[in-house]
Amino acid sequence: MQIERPAADGSCSTIPGASTSDRLMKSSPSTRPAAWPFWAWSCAVLAGVAAPALAMLLLDAPGPAPLALLSGPILAVGLMGMGMIAAAAAGRLWIGMGLALLTGAGLIVFARALGLPPLAHPLSAGLAVVIASISFAARGALFARSALDKGWLIAVAVVAGEAAMLFTAAAVPGVLPKWLLVLLPAQWASTAIQTALTGTGTIAASSALFALAGTAAATLLVAWLWPRRWPYLIMFTAWLGLSALVWHRPAPPLPRADRAIVAAPAGPIAPVAATLPV
Repeated sequence: MQIERPAADGSCSTIPGASTSDRLMKSSPSTRPAAWPFWAWSCAVLAGVAAPALAMLLLDAPGPAPLALLSGPILAVGLMGMGMIAAAAAGRLWIGMGLALLTGAGLIVFARALGLPPLAHPLSAGLAVVIASISFAARGALFARSALDKGWLIAVAVVAGEAAMLFTAAAVPGVLPKWLLVLLPAQWASTAIQTALTGTGTIAASSALFALAGTAAATLLVAWLWPRRWPYLIMFTAWLGLSALVWHRPAPPLPRADRAIVAAPAGPIAPVAATLPV
């Protein structure tokens, strides 16, 4: 049995040579790690807002084609960066999801201001952004549940890795194997968003949307049943099965540059002369 020893200030403590005030100091909120670390939120803003906005500015070339053809990958990285890292930093699904939705809406408005043509399918684009935001925020919430205050570091590593592969595939088509790209949820989001913005709508990319929704459901199941480990088997099985679905039912090819140029708003065209000039 441990005996309490009187301290110099007359109080008792089970820690040799320490008082009860020392124990209270060790457990006081001011000495605990911050729940929302500064660096975590800095990374969320950098990956979710600053990097996509900078990429759009760099693509602001004459004509809408460059921005129109790469708006899907840029928006996907923005949603992933903000949704996943914010949910991991805050430990709350709804915070990551809400911030991801705000980020997606802001990036679309910014892209429109830079010359992105009008959205081909606004409702489909909104649906793709919502599903992608939920899926990314669910992964961040799982990182926070499993790794506690270090979960945001895992989220940053995942975002950096998937974003690097996504931009590599967009900049140099064909350099990465297709079987690798179909394993990336960021690629699923990019395909669904790009198809909704400049393609034929989310119905054509239904397999990518279904994969995002299924991954979100499996991830939330693992987070809900934590610390049980057996749900991880369900999550990884669902991930591989949904990747196979995306492989066997790919989205249609992305629109070409000439189609993006035709879709851009043009000024009035001079009328054709009825008679030849004399």
